[in-house]
Amino acid sequence: MEWRSLLYYLSPPPDFGKGKVTLYATDWCPYCAKTRALLEQLHVPYKEYNIETSEEGRDQYQRLAGKGVPVLLIDGEVVRGFNEKTIVAALAQW
Repeated sequence: MEWRSLLYYLSPPPDFGKGKVTLYATDWCPYCAKTRALLEQLHVPYKEYNIETSEEGRDQYQRLAGKGVPVLLIDGEVVRGFNEKTIVAALAQW
């Protein structure tokens, strides 16, 4: 197991995502585009960070043990990758 993954399991996600939806993405990622489209289709307000151009976004992404994009932070819950059912289920708890 990679050290970042181990760190994620040993410590809970930071609280900077409480009460909101944050997308960590890139411009070129097709799954990021699908995630954006789903959030817009569901009329979910969200903040997006391009992890390649935003220092703040990249820092938060790394603190979440980010590996690959997209990463969604939904009220403190981390959703990695694009899986529509998982995203919708996490949003239902929000």
